[in-house]
Amino acid sequence: MVRGVLASVVASFLFGGMYYFSPFFAPLTGEQLFGWRMLATLPLTTLLLLYTGQGAQVQAIVRRVQRYWRLGALLLLSAALFGVQLWLFLWAPLHGLALPTSLGYFLLPLAMVLAGRVVFKERLTRMQQLAVTLAAAGMAWELLRGAGLAWPTWVVVIGYSAYFVLRRLMRTDSLAGHWLDVLILLPACLWFILVAPSDNASGWLVARQTPKLYFLIPLLGIVSAVALALYMTAHRLLPLGLFGMLSYVEPVLLVLAALLLGERLEPGQGPMYVLIGAAVLVMALEGLWQLRNRPGAS
Repeated sequence: MVRGVLASVVASFLFGGMYYFSPFFAPLTGEQLFGWRMLATLPLTTLLLLYTGQGAQVQAIVRRVQRYWRLGALLLLSAALFGVQLWLFLWAPLHGLALPTSLGYFLLPLAMVLAGRVVFKERLTRMQQLAVTLAAAGMAWELLRGAGLAWPTWVVVIGYSAYFVLRRLMRTDSLAGHWLDVLILLPACLWFILVAPSDNASGWLVARQTPKLYFLIPLLGIVSAVALALYMTAHRLLPLGLFGMLSYVEPVLLVLAALLLGERLEPGQGPMYVLIGAAVLVMALEGLWQLRNRPGAS
């Protein structure tokens, strides 16, 4: 279990590190950085796929697509939803929106609880009901004071929830499904790298003309692939309750990264963060309670 906890925490720190260091990849734009990340990650993710013996699962999914063409369309939708999230993760810190994006990651587990209730008819525990109520109160506070949640928060909460629900419905919630998502995104990534926007050089030219990127881009691919491998290792080694509880480490680190990058809470946002923080604490306590009371727990 110690190995699983360590893997989860290290993975969270690696994801938080990518979030914090995104601005250091300037003059790459957010789109170009997204393209380079996917391109640099794909070879290592492929090696991980082969090492874990999940290549056969990729073939199984492809055969299903050949039989049911609608599954192919859903795979395209899945990849698009995933791509938007990975783009936003690197784009937001470059544009002063790291804090509202990290708020989306705080709300995501609660949104997944609601998605499970609505889509899969899963019953909510009393602790989950309390957590959802607290988070809803925090969101209501923002709406009542006339501010509302920033659009990156909604993109994370709605987009990632839809992505995970879709993958579960398609039965592609595995490394094989993740690898296919990255592969489908490859043409878009190459476009962002090779085609120059109207007001800038192409991502390829920027990388060639910026010596620090010779080191940073491969490092980004390595860190991204290692974080994914550790995350999946933690999922395999840990009880579900403890794994879910540790999943809250990452959004805390994302908020810290946003503050270190110079972003600050807006006046009047304090109550919202307190209520959502209380909701997260309730969810974490429920995970700890489930862990302590599972069969075989000492």
